[in-house]
Amino acid sequence: MNTYFCNLQTHDTYMNRCLQLAALGAGHTAPNPLVGAVLVYNNQIIGEGYHQQYGGPHAEVNCINSVARENKKYIAASTLYVSLEPCVHFGKTPPCTDLILKNKIPTVIIGCRDSFAAVNGKGIEKLENAGVEVVLGIMETECLHINKRFFTFHEKQRPYIILKWAQSNDGFIAASDIHKKNTETKRLLISNEITNRLVHKWRSREAAIMVGTQTALLDNPSLTTRLWPGNNPLRLVIDKELILPPSLKLFDGSAKTIVFNCTKQSESKNLVYQLLDKEENVLTQILSFLFQQQIQSLIVEGGTKLIQSFIDEGLWDEARVITNKKINIENGLAAPVLKNNLLLCQNNYSTDTVSYFKRIHN
Repeated sequence: MNTYFCNLQTHDTYMNRCLQLAALGAGHTAPNPLVGAVLVYNNQIIGEGYHQQYGGPHAEVNCINSVARENKKYIAASTLYVSLEPCVHFGKTPPCTDLILKNKIPTVIIGCRDSFAAVNGKGIEKLENAGVEVVLGIMETECLHINKRFFTFHEKQRPYIILKWAQSNDGFIAASDIHKKNTETKRLLISNEITNRLVHKWRSREAAIMVGTQTALLDNPSLTTRLWPGNNPLRLVIDKELILPPSLKLFDGSAKTIVFNCTKQSESKNLVYQLLDKEENVLTQILSFLFQQQIQSLIVEGGTKLIQSFIDEGLWDEARVITNKKINIENGLAAPVLKNNLLLCQNNYSTDTVSYFKRIHN
């Protein structure tokens, strides 16, 4: 084997570029994964690309197509780096393995295996059987992480679930009088303008967003990405008895909304009423429905009751908690309590601290 191909540090350099490229597709490729690719000849990148849009060309296609005319003669002597195992099946586009073989690329460096059943080692096997040198597992942890939504969806048959809430410095999400009938008190705004924009950025990266009945009534949220460029997520609300008034922003038609209820089943252009079985677990039914609809990620922005139900049933992967260090409520609605969690990092934005947690699986 050429000593160049044994240089793991060099491999990491080019795979890191693949990951940078892959991230550019965030919010646009689902239900497909994020993938980046670079083509290297004589220690120089002569082509690069990423999967830009669901249904569009894959990373390998865009990478090879980006090679300048004067460099095309080097393709058959180059090394292809790709963050995810090349596909071997016909989907929206032809198999990338066929393209690699057609271009006679002799070596392919792969970040991680694709656990999707239609691929899962078959792409690697096809390349190796055709005489292509394959190196697997370069920056594997990072390559798995960037597609945590994709892998969770296929391996657990549910969306990747992110819990999000904002709380006061003393651990409340609302003042106590907000739940009194006929109150004139407005709901306390806890997060600041910076983190509000950050939340909208988060929304643009996820396929769906969910709230419960009380949050919909009290906050009247839009659940859109109006403060950040990007796609609006699919809006989900649990309203078992259909008590929410049609005047709410959730029903303004600006984004598709699904109402999970125990009364009726119907569908119009941007509004779906999805019937639930009263005798079955609500969250299990909803997540099963989302899996069938190819919804790979879900951000839950509901109140304490809804978020705590996800926590108690172990149905979450990540939590993002915004804490305003300048606000103390003293008596109010307590924030959810995480279980089996690991604090990953914290970022400060003026008055707010954003804490990122991941669930530790038993």
